Amino acid sequence: MNQEHTSVPYYLPIGDEVEIFQAAYGCRLPVLLKGPTGCGKTRFVEYMSYTIMSEGEKGKRAKGEKGGEGVAGNLITVACHEDLTGSDLVGRYLIKGDETVWIDGPLTQSVRLGAICYLDEIVEARKDTIVLIHPLTDHRRILPVDKKGEILEAHPDFLLVISYNPGYQSILKDLKHSTRQRFVTIEFTYPPRDKEAEVIAHESGVDLETALDLAKLGEKVRHLKASGLEEGVSTRLLIYAGQLMQRGVRPRRACAVAVSRSLTDDVDSQRAIDEVIHAIFP
Repeated sequence: MNQEHTSVPYYLPIGDEVEIFQAAYGCRLPVLLKGPTGCGKTRFVEYMSYTIMSEGEKGKRAKGEKGGEGVAGNLITVACHEDLTGSDLVGRYLIKGDETVWIDGPLTQSVRLGAICYLDEIVEARKDTIVLIHPLTDHRRILPVDKKGEILEAHPDFLLVISYNPGYQSILKDLKHSTRQRFVTIEFTYPPRDKEAEVIAHESGVDLETALDLAKLGEKVRHLKASGLEEGVSTRLLIYAGQLMQRGVRPRRACAVAVSRSLTDDVDSQRAIDEVIHAIFP
């Protein structure tokens, strides 16, 4: 569905990702966002969507044109999963009353309106579904709608963005090279401590000193990944811990329920994380 923001979504740039995305959008090059869970990929897309929409509206006003649905920056997000079919993306016929009507799927809506279509965790989708996006990612920029016998040319403002977490790669869940090589790739990782603390403080409302302690916790827990932890703690979970603290939950308990218990069910790993928590929040 379209997401409209009444204010700018908060995003703190870490490198040159904003400039790269803007350049890719200017060329209408499809974009792949690659990085671990909870590192800000979705928020980045929301931020860029708002930024591009604002610039598009300004450009139209400068030319005396009206803004509207075709203005770039509308964002349609699809959370991909293993049961996602081509019809889920493109659309299907449905019976309404005595008639059969066609309902556009989110990808078709994006192509028609000139929106940014964000396919989150693309590797979770079925491979035959992923192949559907190929004609939209090269010079053709078309979407075949087989059930209607129609070929849609993408709106000039349409952009396809996909993401995935390389930490979950496997033989069964990986992007084919034929898909990967159609995208400009922006790599994401967790921010350095000072910047992560800024994000935690802004999003959770805790003071900067507490946010720095939470960011320090994040760093140390991520180092435990080499000791058997499947994945490091996300910035999102650190924000959750901060929000719980703001609601009066003791720091150790907030970190336990938001970090150690959320990351793993392994008792030894939980104990190792709890020791780090106790060292930072005595």
